[in-house]
Amino acid sequence: MSKQELAVLGQDGADTCCPTLLTAPLDEDQAVELARVFKALGDPVRLRLLSMIASRSGGEICVCELTPAFDLSQPTISHHLKLLRQAGLIDCERRGTWVYYWLLPETTDKLAGILARPGGAPRPEATDAAP
Repeated sequence: MSKQELAVLGQDGADTCCPTLLTAPLDEDQAVELARVFKALGDPVRLRLLSMIASRSGGEICVCELTPAFDLSQPTISHHLKLLRQAGLIDCERRGTWVYYWLLPETTDKLAGILARPGGAPRPEATDAAP
């Protein structure tokens, strides 16, 4: 049996695989992908839906529990859920008549990583704009 040390994936070079906004400018593809996610989160109904799904005990929720929380039609709720799915924030599975939704934490973790300051870096000093 070999006594070589095994490298733990995702430990070294974490900054190179997932740069934050403060470590490197986004390229065009990254910006398009990120904008799609932020656009999905930019609607209050979708933000509430995501929150309801993410905070659900057991990790998933039936669409039949989501719809009554809003003063919107079922097709409108389905449309909002579809946009959250297309943005990669949630996924779903049909079980009989109902569809169950759950959060995809890899997407929210990626967003958190992109928006975080690297290594707890101090905030840049604000400059006075007054003349």
